[in-house]
Amino acid sequence: MASLIGLLKRNYKAFNPPIASPSVASKPIKFGILGAARIAPIALIDPCKSHPEAEVYAVAARDQAKAEAFAKKHSIPKVYSGSNGYQALVEDPEVDVVYNPLPNGLHYEWTMKALAAGKHVLLEKPSADTADETRRMFEYAEQKGLVLLEAFHYRFHPAIQRVKAIVESGELGAVKSISASLAVPGGIMKDGDIRYNYALGGGAMMDMGCYTMNAIRFVTGSDPTSVISATSDKYTAPGSTPSSPDSLIDKGTTAHLALPNDVSATLMCSLGLPAWLGILPVLPRVFVKVQCEGGEVDIFNQVGPWVYHSITVKKREGSGRKQRVEKAYTFKESGVDGNGEEWWTTYRYQLEAFVDKLKGRKPQHWITKEDSIANMEWIERVYEKTGLGIRPRYSFVLS
Repeated sequence: MASLIGLLKRNYKAFNPPIASPSVASKPIKFGILGAARIAPIALIDPCKSHPEAEVYAVAARDQAKAEAFAKKHSIPKVYSGSNGYQALVEDPEVDVVYNPLPNGLHYEWTMKALAAGKHVLLEKPSADTADETRRMFEYAEQKGLVLLEAFHYRFHPAIQRVKAIVESGELGAVKSISASLAVPGGIMKDGDIRYNYALGGGAMMDMGCYTMNAIRFVTGSDPTSVISATSDKYTAPGSTPSSPDSLIDKGTTAHLALPNDVSATLMCSLGLPAWLGILPVLPRVFVKVQCEGGEVDIFNQVGPWVYHSITVKKREGSGRKQRVEKAYTFKESGVDGNGEEWWTTYRYQLEAFVDKLKGRKPQHWITKEDSIANMEWIERVYEKTGLGIRPRYSFVLS
C-alpha cells in the first residue's frame, strides 16, 4: 500500500509541479518552442515551472489558431504564427534557447537557423536524419560558441545511471551481453503519423530505436564494432505501392551488434507490436538487460522511470543465486552525486543539467557531440544492414 501511495503522490507532483519563484540572483533563461508539439508540455513546459532559472517565453506554429490556443493553455506570453513564424521566433532577441521538437526531417534546418541567430538549442532526438547533418550542427554550434544538446532525457535520470554504476562496479563481473527494447502495442501509432513519413525521417529505428542504440552504448560505455544482422518489419501505408518512398519505413527493427571484448548486443524497437494470437493486446516492451559473468542486472521502464521502474540485480554465488530489487528516483538512492527530487521527471533532470551548462555550472550529466554523432552513425549502419537505407539527406543549405 505504501508503494502505491508513493507512486500516486510522485506522479501527481510530476504532472502538477510546484511553481518556483523566478530567481532574483540569476536571470531566468527564456525558451522558445518551435511548433505546438504534444511532447512540449511534459518535455519542457512543466519542467520549467519548477525551475527558478528557466521560463517558456514563446511558441511558434504554422497555424495561428493552434499557436494562440497552445499559448493560452500553457500561459506562454509570446506567440508567432504563419509561414514566417518559426523564423520570427528564432530571431526574437528575448529568446535565449530554441527548443526544437519538430519532425526529424526538420531538425537540421531549424537547428542551423537557430544557431545562426545566436540561440542555444535543446534538440529532440534523433538529432537529425543523418550523421553528417548531426556533425554539421555540432560543428556550427562550436563555431558560434553555443550550446547544443540532443535531448536523450532518460540519461539524466538516476535510474539508468544506477544501472551503469552497477555494471561498472565489477560486482557482477565482466559484461557478456546486453539487450535493449522499446516497443509499443499496435494501434497507438495511427496511419498518417509522422513516424511513418519517409520524407520527414520516419521509421521505428529513428524513433524508438535511437533510444535502444543509445542505451546499449551508454550502459556498456562502448560503441559497436559491427552490425552482425538486422531485420525490419516494413510499414505498408494504405494505398501505397512498392515504389512509394514510404515503403522504406520500418514499423519495427531488430539488430544484433558486436561490441569490443566479445560483448554481444541486441536491440529491438517497434511502433506497433502485433496482438497475441492476433486478438489479445500485448504489453509494451521497455527494458535494458545486461548479462555478466557473475549475474545480471536489468531495468524495467528505462525511458519513463519517474512513473515507475525497477532495477533487478541477480548475482550468482556458488550454486545459488542472490537477487535484490532497487529503485533510484533520486541520486541519493542511486549512490551518484546530483540534485533532484523523487517526483522529478527525466525531463526535469535534463533541464537541470541544461540550465547548469548555460549558467557556467558543471552539469551532473551531459551528452557530448561525439556521443550524438556516433549514435546516428550506428543507426545508419543498422538501416543499411536491413536494406532500407539511411533516411533521406536534407536539401537545406544555410545561406
